[in-house]
Amino acid sequence: MRPKSIDEYIGQFPPDIQEILEMLRKVIKEAAPDANEKISYQMPAFDLHGILVYFAACKNHIGFYPTASGIEAFKQELMAYKSSKGAVQFPIKKPIPYGLISKIVEFRAAENMRKATDKLHKKRG
Repeated sequence: MRPKSIDEYIGQFPPDIQEILEMLRKVIKEAAPDANEKISYQMPAFDLHGILVYFAACKNHIGFYPTASGIEAFKQELMAYKSSKGAVQFPIKKPIPYGLISKIVEFRAAENMRKATDKLHKKRG
């Protein structure tokens, strides 16, 4: 089943995973209250002048996708986790670093706002 909303996406997982995903959703909403929820690439996503972050539940980890800039800006803090250019894996069996996730989302929100403002100034200029 292809989820049409984040509620549908979260609802397809066992209760322990739902709890993690709901907390992740809450942390993202608090860090970027103006962002819109959507499903993109069949994953929960938050959009604010472009995609901020995606997240997904996998078999043994929560995938968090803050784009390449989000990974790069926090590479020191993310060293303990398996990561790639635009993604990081948080093992389900270990505590999820919600505080770090919040900082990454705030960084991405500021970055997207800056890009949107720059684009607006170029159009007017």
